[in-house]
Amino acid sequence: MHVTNEDLDQLWKALRMLGWGAVALIMTAPLVAMQFTREVNWTVTDFVFAGVLLIGGGAAIELVAWRVRNPVIRIGFSLFVIAIVALIWIEGAVGIFH
Repeated sequence: MHVTNEDLDQLWKALRMLGWGAVALIMTAPLVAMQFTREVNWTVTDFVFAGVLLIGGGAAIELVAWRVRNPVIRIGFSLFVIAIVALIWIEGAVGIFH
């Protein structure tokens, strides 16, 4: 089976849509949860922190993807950014590193 650049471009477009959809879902999940339980209590600062972190990570991925044509580098950098964002998110949520 031969994978063409067009196939990789189509995959990248699908992954981009999935990624930005995930950002939107992650940002709206606490807002919805706050309507049903007192266990989730985000402040404006929490939403700003999450927005800057998630949108900033997504923007970094988009910038590199726009400049780099090699799909292996795109995917590798994307996974790296996702891992960093996840570590920062975890640290902000439960503080495992202090």
